[in-house]
Amino acid sequence: MRNFAAIYGKEMRSYFASPVAYAVACVWLFFSGFMFRNIMLEFNRFCLTYNQNPMRAGNLNLNDWVVTNFFGIKFFVWIFFMPFLTMRLYAEEKKSGTIELLLTSPVTTLQTLMAKFAACLTLYAAVEGVGFAHVLIANAYGNLDWGPVLSAYSAVLLMGGAFVAVGVLTSALTENQIIAGGVALILLLLFWVIDWAASFSGPGLGAVLSYLSILGHMRDFQRGVVDTGNVVFFLSLIALGLFLTHTALESRRWRQ
Repeated sequence: MRNFAAIYGKEMRSYFASPVAYAVACVWLFFSGFMFRNIMLEFNRFCLTYNQNPMRAGNLNLNDWVVTNFFGIKFFVWIFFMPFLTMRLYAEEKKSGTIELLLTSPVTTLQTLMAKFAACLTLYAAVEGVGFAHVLIANAYGNLDWGPVLSAYSAVLLMGGAFVAVGVLTSALTENQIIAGGVALILLLLFWVIDWAASFSGPGLGAVLSYLSILGHMRDFQRGVVDTGNVVFFLSLIALGLFLTHTALESRRWRQ
């Protein structure tokens, strides 16, 4: 535990010692705030338009119009931001030559891997935590159903863990941070759009592709449904990413 805490602290300090954490947080918060503003204004416009027709106005729901759309945008945009947080985790160690020292130290590969994973996930959760103010603002001007909101945030954490696991894996496979970030971006986009390909495939292949789609597993969370199968999917993706990363690092350790 002491080794884990030491590496975790080092990773957190390295994030905030460089402009990466600040840049990602500021750009993300600006973009999410901009999108939240537009969604709220659009909801307000429809409310004013449908105010003259009570039957149509009854279909307006703050959760459906604001929360669902806002979280849907957040899920997608993190695909482009997450590689900036993960690309340096191991690629920088390889580039600077400290990876050999890290692999031959008394610290186990698993401790190092979990500390880096936890540090990146902590930063991600911290940025999302600041963004929780958007939901509080929406609740101040309406009456949110907190069930779908909390389930959507549980999806945010699960999705973030899966994205970090994929990013850690690509970073462990190369010493070039740009390549690591680019490959992570491609893989995450593939997991997102694979649901589209499922609609053009046969029943058997289509079912497999639909299951592998991140988008398909997010919809239930946005509606307030926490399905065990969806939770298992994300946890399995996290475990697979970390397992492959650990295997790659152990292979390098034995070659030292």
